[in-house]
Amino acid sequence: MEIAGQQKNESAYTKRQVFMALATVFLVNLVYSYYIQTPGIAAPKMAADLDGMALYSWSVSIPGLGLAFGTILVGKLSDIYGRRSLLFVCMIIFTLGAVLSAISPTYIFLIAARTILCLGQGALSPLVFSVLGDMFPPAERSRLVGLLNIPMGIFAVFGPTLGGWLTDTMSWRHIFWWGVPLLLICFVFLFGMPALVQGAARKIDIRGCLWMTFASSALIFGFSFAGTTYPWASVQVIGLLALSIVFSIFFIRAEAKAAEPILDLQVLRNRSFITVSGAGLLSFFGSIGIMLYYPLLMQGIQGVSAMRSGQILTPYGVLSAFIGVPTGFLLARTKHYKWMYVVGYAIMAAAMCGMIFFDSDTSILWGLLVCTLSGVGLGAIPTINTLVVQYAVPKRLLGVAMGALFFSISMGVAIAPAILGSAMNMQYNSTLKASLPAELTRIADDATMTSLGNPRVLLSEPAMKALQEMLGKREGGQRLFEQTVQAIRVSMEAGLKSVFIIGALTMVLAFILICTVPEIPMEDKS
Repeated sequence: MEIAGQQKNESAYTKRQVFMALATVFLVNLVYSYYIQTPGIAAPKMAADLDGMALYSWSVSIPGLGLAFGTILVGKLSDIYGRRSLLFVCMIIFTLGAVLSAISPTYIFLIAARTILCLGQGALSPLVFSVLGDMFPPAERSRLVGLLNIPMGIFAVFGPTLGGWLTDTMSWRHIFWWGVPLLLICFVFLFGMPALVQGAARKIDIRGCLWMTFASSALIFGFSFAGTTYPWASVQVIGLLALSIVFSIFFIRAEAKAAEPILDLQVLRNRSFITVSGAGLLSFFGSIGIMLYYPLLMQGIQGVSAMRSGQILTPYGVLSAFIGVPTGFLLARTKHYKWMYVVGYAIMAAAMCGMIFFDSDTSILWGLLVCTLSGVGLGAIPTINTLVVQYAVPKRLLGVAMGALFFSISMGVAIAPAILGSAMNMQYNSTLKASLPAELTRIADDATMTSLGNPRVLLSEPAMKALQEMLGKREGGQRLFEQTVQAIRVSMEAGLKSVFIIGALTMVLAFILICTVPEIPMEDKS
């Protein structure tokens, strides 16, 4: 089977086409990795500079929704119009989003710009893996998918520290500008690769796209409003979540009747796909605790700089990227993957459970240890996910299946900040109410108390300066200011602990689910 596949590959594509395709794939993954690894460490500073602390969780949820849309839409469209054409369109959208993010005048504008960026970015991963699935036989594909972790590893090493350095010494805006030249280089190689059109009928499932958009948007907005703008039991939140369920039912019914569904129901009936995508959604939901909220603990409570925070997170990114390289080669040789899943998810669950005990006194050494274990556990999972899904479905459904896989993972990333942010805010405000000095509640105006109700207020220099100036005019004002800051720190710590508990629980659920994944033959699909 492998020899036949190789012969087919050699006869179908010229050496130049193979080279240009591989160059495009690796360069696109390089720039994708840059925007995954570098901006995250600057997220607290972006929110503080643009007065967007109250919308911090939205800055991940809404772009995450764009990321999810990009992944699900591109699968069927690339089957119709070709991988090369879709790569070209998505990279233009990606570049536009990067430029708009760099010039954002307000935080809401930044969220919109990053949503555009993520719409293009989200489509790149399934496209890249689909190109490899189209052009190479199983054994060679396993090795290449493993090697594809090298670009991710490069920016896992330098990305967080680079992002922190740019933020501390220049501006977080430079993070977006510095990635634009990488995007422009990708276009040079793109036109030399084959079109890779699957010959699918040129029908776009408009109805399915609309129902999917409505269902996903209602879900994200429902969770984002819950516990912040409206109570969890409010009509608004329950109504949005109910609408999401209704729209999801309409989406499934539309797909069952569509001539060319955007998500073929054969994929949803595949046990391997459902298990892998479900565990992926849960695991990436849980890992947001490390990527988004651990930097908040370091910078907001422990007083660690953005650059130092990036250095502490570096082992997580490096190991999660580079471990995928030997994983691909090991899969090519052994054809067995379940034990890798079980070990990887077990390590991730253990690391997330360890984060429950993080507080203001947690040493950097313990933080490095948890980040290292998390990177080791996560490292093999994306590579195995990609290959298992490709082998589990017929080759004609490869684009749809890859889009659906990354959609489920992106939804985990999008939903996580909404739910975790809500849990954090609720616990923070509950603790703050009991911790604030009674004297402050008597003398502070409504605007001041409202600003203190945001758990990220410690990172807002204008807010803290205004509070200090107001209290400094009173006798004993400095003492009262210090007591208030301490109350905020204690409350923020309590809120983050609730985030880490939820993250640990979802990771344990992901481990239990992946233990049920079937071991399928890893053979080429026609």
